[in-house]
Amino acid sequence: MKVGLVMGSDSDIPVMKKALEVFHDFDVECEVLLASAHRTPAAVQEFASKARDRGLSCIVAGAGMAAHLPGVIASFTTLPVIGVPLESGSLKGMDALLAIVQMPSGMPVATVAINGAKNAALLAVQIGATSDPELAAKYKAYREKMSRDVMEKNDKLQQHLNTAASVYNKVQDTVESVVRTVSDAVEKNK
Repeated sequence: MKVGLVMGSDSDIPVMKKALEVFHDFDVECEVLLASAHRTPAAVQEFASKARDRGLSCIVAGAGMAAHLPGVIASFTTLPVIGVPLESGSLKGMDALLAIVQMPSGMPVATVAINGAKNAALLAVQIGATSDPELAAKYKAYREKMSRDVMEKNDKLQQHLNTAASVYNKVQDTVESVVRTVSDAVEKNK
């Protein structure tokens, strides 16, 4: 599988590198482009319009504020586009989220959470896994490991709670025993 990853600014790198890490973990080849829908529209058009010819199966695009980049990319390709709204400006990413999720009918862009680059990459992996059995097996193993990790954490929590409950019960029993002893002593001294 080969994907594209586009971001509008170098300030997007700290968030978008989470997608690169996922692609690396799943052995997914990734073309990366730093280009702006507004400042470098020709570069965006070139990248998106020839993406299928270069073997890309989908494109993840991160953008903040007006967040036109994912929609502009979608207008130049028939590949799936996944938009990552990035937190920036006074609206903290809400403007980007609404700009990406509110694409006009007929021009879909899948949208993940604000700063959700990791989930965008995982969605891209899921898309690729529909036609790649090896990638599907890797993704299934990833999900199974995630499930095991949660259950291991639950087991540790339950052990902690049981230990805490046991300690509480022992303390309560000791306190009750002391109270009985004192009460008995008071009764004897009457």
